[in-house]
Amino acid sequence: MHDTGLMNRATTLAQQNGFVCSISREEMANLPIRRYEGRICLVATPQDLEQALADLRQERVVGLDTETRPAFRKGESHLPCLVQAATARAVYLFQFRGQNVFPALAEVFAEPRIIKTGVGLAYDLRQLKLVFPFAEQNVVDLGVAARRVGLDQSGVRNLAGIFLGFRIPKGASTSNWAARHLSPAQITYAATDAWACRELFLRFQHQGLLAP
Repeated sequence: MHDTGLMNRATTLAQQNGFVCSISREEMANLPIRRYEGRICLVATPQDLEQALADLRQERVVGLDTETRPAFRKGESHLPCLVQAATARAVYLFQFRGQNVFPALAEVFAEPRIIKTGVGLAYDLRQLKLVFPFAEQNVVDLGVAARRVGLDQSGVRNLAGIFLGFRIPKGASTSNWAARHLSPAQITYAATDAWACRELFLRFQHQGLLAP
């Protein structure tokens, strides 16, 4: 059960900043669908990696997400095989087809000047550490921030509906993320999640929903 103070704070913040505390399935279904429409770079060459790092190093806030090959059998599980990182200028998709991307990602995760933000990041980072080593700094989990102010709905899609006013489609969520060549639908889906996380952070920050 929620603490009354948290619920009151959520209600007060909602009234002050013009958002609702929750969204129903019907309300979500009536929202316009949005997908990321900016530049997407599927990091495939050393030049791609260099350009991605140059952009990430100058960014203040990076939206993060991961994708994992789905498991359909009981007891089956897989580790992440894709990291998406969104800046103000582009979204970069890092496939784990070669280990050359791991030092670059470890550098970004460890850089204290860059805020890394997303939803469910504690779990994502734990899983990523089973793939390659890193020590993360300055990570902001938006799901934790939402629950801290009393919101029940803390998934990226619900938060996007509440705070950004649009619906993120789920179409490619259970596709094969370990495929050598990702489809255009997979690429757009993956980029949209990371971009939405960055947009949510900026909205949370503007509306005073992040812990000082």
